[in-house]
Amino acid sequence: MEIEYARPYLTNYQRAIIDSPARFTVTEASTKVGKTASHIVWLFEQALQGGDGNEYWWVAPVFVQTKIAFKRLCRQVKSSAAHQWNFFKQNKSELTLTLPNGAVLVFKSADNPDSLYGEDVQAAVFDEFTRAKEEAWFALRSTLTATRGKCKFIGNVRGRDWGYKLAQRAKNGADPDYQYFKITAWDAVAAGILSRREVLQAKRDLPKHVFDQLYLAEPVDDGSNPFGYNFLQAAERAGLSGGSLASLGIDLARKVDWTAIVGLDSNGGTCRLDRFRKDWGQTKDTIRALPDVPTTIDSTGVGDPILEDVQKGRRNTQGYKFTQISKQQLIEGLAAGLQRGEVTFPKDTPLADELYSFEYVHTRTGIRYAAPEGLHDDCVMALALAYHQFRHQPPKPTARAKRVRVKSATNW
Repeated sequence: MEIEYARPYLTNYQRAIIDSPARFTVTEASTKVGKTASHIVWLFEQALQGGDGNEYWWVAPVFVQTKIAFKRLCRQVKSSAAHQWNFFKQNKSELTLTLPNGAVLVFKSADNPDSLYGEDVQAAVFDEFTRAKEEAWFALRSTLTATRGKCKFIGNVRGRDWGYKLAQRAKNGADPDYQYFKITAWDAVAAGILSRREVLQAKRDLPKHVFDQLYLAEPVDDGSNPFGYNFLQAAERAGLSGGSLASLGIDLARKVDWTAIVGLDSNGGTCRLDRFRKDWGQTKDTIRALPDVPTTIDSTGVGDPILEDVQKGRRNTQGYKFTQISKQQLIEGLAAGLQRGEVTFPKDTPLADELYSFEYVHTRTGIRYAAPEGLHDDCVMALALAYHQFRHQPPKPTARAKRVRVKSATNW
């Protein structure tokens, strides 16, 4: 069956992105500049060229965002191919739209990266990629391997984690498969999508660092990160320190989180970094096998009985219970240590990514420190526990001074 389709109106910057020949495009954009609408057009046009059973994916960080995009696609297809809409099969529970040619548009959530593995995907859009887990990109990338499928990344600037690094990789032009685009609110004003008055009002309403990220697509030096990007960059090292282990911090897994172990040497350099998912028995065995240096373990909830078990045979292990106040004190202590240059960490690791994406928000009950929704903070908390232990452990004993017998003298 031949499908009659008229491409909706697109601005020059929208056409430049979706018509790019690059296999991967990375777009850092202001809010409300038409990135979702234009990429729905692109994915639909890719599916029009597909065949029976071919899958085309839209991936967003959480289900709510995925559902929004699915509804927008259905509205857009209805308006551009209204007289043929009955030939499209819509499944609202599975969030799929099957075209008359048999190709299927599938809308997926990235909150469980393991659920993305397995399928061969012809083309994909990763929406709001800067707010998603890096593991979701790993899974999505695997689905594009057999097909050599294209993928387009769109999102706001948010911190300096893996999404920021991916954008920088595309921006520097070293990889010909990647192309970088940036859309600001002023680009949208010039194209008639946003009003100048509205953007200026947002500038008056919002803190500068929020406006710069959301409307100018500019990474800010600090924003909501409690550590400060400049201090984090100064604390980065090429790898683990290689120093002798002086203290350990252990953050135990919760649900889909990781157990993280971070060790510091006597100079505050990160000399050990482990992250894993194991059952409680295996986790306890792993902790027992660690050197018996001063250790602080998250003892919140299920952590309390685990602490009691691993303390047997370990002389230098203590617990730390997380509350909103104690977590705030722990993170603020780590921030002070980073800003004083007392802590260093290896770059290009899960720990580095978590430090750059970590944030604080003001709530009714005070300041809340955590990773953004969908991301992890296990390594950050393990580092904070290790530094807490490092700061509070007693100094190493020095060699005892020798006694010297002095004969009495009368003419002093």
